Amino acid sequence: MSQLIKNFVVLLLFTLVGCKAVAQKFTTHSVKEGETLETIAKQYKVTPYNILTYNKEIKGREDIKPNTILVIPTGANVSEIVKDSKVKKTNQVSKIEDDQDLDEPIGFSTHRVRKKETLFGISKRYHITENDIKKYNPDLYSMFLKKGMRLKIPKYSRERPDPNALDENDLETYTVEPKETRWSIAHKYGITIDSMLVLNPELSKTTNYLAAGQELRMPKPLGSSLENQETQLYISYTVPPKMNFYRLEKEYNVKSDEIVRLNPEIVERGGLKEGMVIRLPEKKTDPGEINTENYIFYEVKPKQTEFSLTRKLGISYVDLLELNPDLKDGLKAGMVLKLPKDQTGDFEVRNALVLDKLILLDSINPINKPSLMFLLPFRLNRLDLRDKESVKETIGNKNYLKYSLGLYSGALIAIDSIAKLGISVDVKTFDNQLDQLRTKEILMHENLHNVSAIVGPLDLPSLKEVAVQALQYQVPVIAPIPTKSDLSLSNVFFSYTSDHVLRERMLKYIEGKVTDQNIIIIADEKSSAVRDTISERFPLAKVLKVQEEEKNIGIDREILATMLSEEFDNWVFVETGNFKLISSVVSILNAFEDSYLDLETSTKKLKVKMLTTNKNRDFDNDIISSTHLSNLNFTYPSVYREVGNSSFVNAYRRRFGDVPDRYAVRGFDLTYDLLLKLAFKNNLMEVSQIIGETEYTGNKFSYEKDRTSGYFNQASYIMTIDDLRIVELKD
Repeated sequence: MSQLIKNFVVLLLFTLVGCKAVAQKFTTHSVKEGETLETIAKQYKVTPYNILTYNKEIKGREDIKPNTILVIPTGANVSEIVKDSKVKKTNQVSKIEDDQDLDEPIGFSTHRVRKKETLFGISKRYHITENDIKKYNPDLYSMFLKKGMRLKIPKYSRERPDPNALDENDLETYTVEPKETRWSIAHKYGITIDSMLVLNPELSKTTNYLAAGQELRMPKPLGSSLENQETQLYISYTVPPKMNFYRLEKEYNVKSDEIVRLNPEIVERGGLKEGMVIRLPEKKTDPGEINTENYIFYEVKPKQTEFSLTRKLGISYVDLLELNPDLKDGLKAGMVLKLPKDQTGDFEVRNALVLDKLILLDSINPINKPSLMFLLPFRLNRLDLRDKESVKETIGNKNYLKYSLGLYSGALIAIDSIAKLGISVDVKTFDNQLDQLRTKEILMHENLHNVSAIVGPLDLPSLKEVAVQALQYQVPVIAPIPTKSDLSLSNVFFSYTSDHVLRERMLKYIEGKVTDQNIIIIADEKSSAVRDTISERFPLAKVLKVQEEEKNIGIDREILATMLSEEFDNWVFVETGNFKLISSVVSILNAFEDSYLDLETSTKKLKVKMLTTNKNRDFDNDIISSTHLSNLNFTYPSVYREVGNSSFVNAYRRRFGDVPDRYAVRGFDLTYDLLLKLAFKNNLMEVSQIIGETEYTGNKFSYEKDRTSGYFNQASYIMTIDDLRIVELKD
């Protein structure tokens, strides 16, 4: 009889302990140097007995060693020691009171337990608690779930939570790292850009930029950390002898609390057991940091197929799947895919985002009716239009008037061309007279609310004035000529590609072409920074010192002769804003080529090509021979290319009786590009986020938003003089 009572007591204790294990929540603790069983128990407000109960591999205090991973029951306290019968009674009374607080069910349904189901999973399925199930299935207090078991599931009139409601507990704060973009972060979390905007409504819808250190609300990944969020596949793992959480954590790179979350039976069985089959995340190769230095990104469009996607991106589906494991579940519109940094295909990349090539002529919407305002300095009040010779002389001598008339005459042809496509354009033109006060006066009497874009002014004070006032209405302002400015306004479009961008384009072009060429750099002191930049990009380049005196500037012909090579082609960078130095270098290089000419075969024994990263106006000086530049295949970056016969040239000649100059060509291209984009969507800032590079008669445009300022044109050409013709070189 005494043995029977003893067995009954043991069974009762086991039942109560088991009940507690299922009902409680748990955390894990990695033992640190100097910690003991007692100090850990005190830290979590439990007893040593509680800890030993859920860590069967720990036999005693001597097994508490640094880096040991312990399962700790949370919410317990010293008064819950199961050996204290008085406390048991108190807990039972408390439990009864808690149960009485619950509302009564309005009915019941039956659930048949399937293989590997857990009590936690069933409770979540029916939107009830585990205690709700146990209350009407009391056998669960003393036994585990089994396949085929039929459970009585209570139905309550409680209001169920909206499954689509945003739970703040499911969100976390993510701090943007340097060189990260919306696309790279969206890829990390496996969400769309639209979802990111919903979670972070303060983000701008007119730019994709993020600032380093900026905080975003993002959905918590299913795993314990962001690093684990791509782990979608799992493996079955049989626990070997003497295995513990610490070893598992090191071997599979997954936290112990994540293992417990994935395998609730570990808690139910009191820890890891030899022979236990558990689920672990499949190990994956570390893809490295996901940012704009490692990858580019593409957002899947509606109705895209595997075939159209791989053809567009120039990558096999197998390689695409390897980089983006989520594709195994199929293509979904809005997915953000990562691609290799050097991937090429039928696309353009801007800010690490792959842009679709869009034919604007096929995408215009006749419903859109753009409204343009031109603010240009004609200064008609200073012209005597009755004196044609005087007007002609003024136009020739005043750059502002030459620019204005050229830009506007080209713009008029563009407006006619867009009208033939069925797009109605409202145009207002004002003479701001190069005067900021006059500009203010014009703006005071004009309603900018319905203006689609403003072209001009040309002078910087007036441009600033217009930009500030237009920003209130989110109206874009187009700067049509080179403008060096401290403007930090987000609505300014700098249409003229900067010298810095042109230089970088030229250097990248040369880097892609150079093999074994002999590179020489000739730069005056004012261009020393450019000289150093070229030297960094081409470490084997030779630098020829320029001799600069008060009135004279030149190079040492003999020293240059020692630098030239007969075995390899010679590429000579000339970086200066002094036409005398340019003329001297061009003459000397031509003379060297001529002296090495084989008269019998007319072949050059010495091959020299002249380059520059900045073709300023000094290269166009009359004393510099065009023939010499052609002999040297002079190569340079440019914002425009030479224009041949075209429909624009013919239309311009018919209307104005003359061929267009470069300013007229630019006026046409700039305005035509602007109107086509506004005809596609009457919001230039939004269009600039989705439209890639566009090209017309002699200019091309590719606007990128600067982090702190406006939009800057990044497009350019590489030009060379060959056989006295200026031709474009393709990358």
